[in-house]
Amino acid sequence: MSLDRVVIIGAGQAGFQVAASLRQGGYEGSVTIVGDENNIPYQRPPLSKAYLKHLADETSIQLRPDNFYADNRIELIKGDKVERIDRAAKVIVTASGRELGYDKLAITTGTRPRPLDLPGANLPGVHALRSFLHAADLRDDIQQRQSIVIIGGGFIGLEVAACAAGLGKTVTVLEYAPRLMGRAVSTVSSDFFKAYHESIGVRIITDARIERIDGVARATSVSLQNGQQIQCDLILVGVGALPNVELAEHAGLDCDNGILVDEFAVTSDADIVSAGDCTNHPNPFANGRFRLESVQNAIDQAKVAAASILGTACAYRAAPWFWSDQGDIKLQTVGLPLGTDELVVRGSPDEKKFSVFHYREGKLIAVESINSAGDHMVARKLITTGASPAPVRVCDSTVELKSLLAG
Repeated sequence: MSLDRVVIIGAGQAGFQVAASLRQGGYEGSVTIVGDENNIPYQRPPLSKAYLKHLADETSIQLRPDNFYADNRIELIKGDKVERIDRAAKVIVTASGRELGYDKLAITTGTRPRPLDLPGANLPGVHALRSFLHAADLRDDIQQRQSIVIIGGGFIGLEVAACAAGLGKTVTVLEYAPRLMGRAVSTVSSDFFKAYHESIGVRIITDARIERIDGVARATSVSLQNGQQIQCDLILVGVGALPNVELAEHAGLDCDNGILVDEFAVTSDADIVSAGDCTNHPNPFANGRFRLESVQNAIDQAKVAAASILGTACAYRAAPWFWSDQGDIKLQTVGLPLGTDELVVRGSPDEKKFSVFHYREGKLIAVESINSAGDHMVARKLITTGASPAPVRVCDSTVELKSLLAG
């Protein structure tokens, strides 16, 4: 089979990486990226931090300069949503009527914000944060407002909370669960971040049960089921994300909480690969299938997808890692804390510098590090190699952590 045309649906981190990796791998055929946003592919992490604080702009967050695409013979189609995949004809059809044929197709459609199913959720002044346009609208609105309610105590919500507090805003975070970032970090880290945010003036309410968002022309308050009413003039909803699988589903590809791919990023159609937040893939660190939302996964899985297109398939085995900057605190994680039955703390939360090691049945499965970049780099090696140093040695600050790499 000839391989002359590769089309990539989605112009985010994963889509960009597939295209770049194809060229790096020596592919000489045509490469086309189709994105529904009008932007050059850009980094999303700065949207909730540096961009909101006017420390970054549309150009500075680009993954590569404009000329990168022409220089590498990558056609970039912006602002045109793909509406249909005709697998039999191997053609995609866009909203503008474009028909693009492909020999191999990559789907990197990412996620969208999970909507809030509550009265008042669609009022003006209620924001989501995923795209550049979301961030631009939020930044403009924050400048004009003073009292902000953030619904959701996950990474995005807390990053924006710290940013808004730093801008002198009154901030309240409403979290449904008993603790912050509950699915991602330990109780030790949850408690630390709650105390930290409160120390910079953020009000945290956990176990929050929201009844409605109030307002007529604009959101003006949030009412809780316990009768409490929180006044505000801006709301950010950050309650998770949904994978964009509809295009794949309509094309008849297997999907289940994401587009199902194998360890080589290949879908149920051998001529279609998929990578990034939209995929559900076999992950050795999850002991089964898992859907990850991270820059690391988008990059590493996209490289695997490109290799599969090129016929040099290599299985996806990368250890999951992630980071979150909240004010002057940097959280870095590696591994997946699934089924943790023992926690070991190294360092001191009181000194804002520590790491939490997760064990399951004696095996090290995840590490979260706060303001401890050195610990994080060692932890990545430990998790990647499957090493499990004894907890008693991990918590001993007199033992140099990197010495544990030797077992």
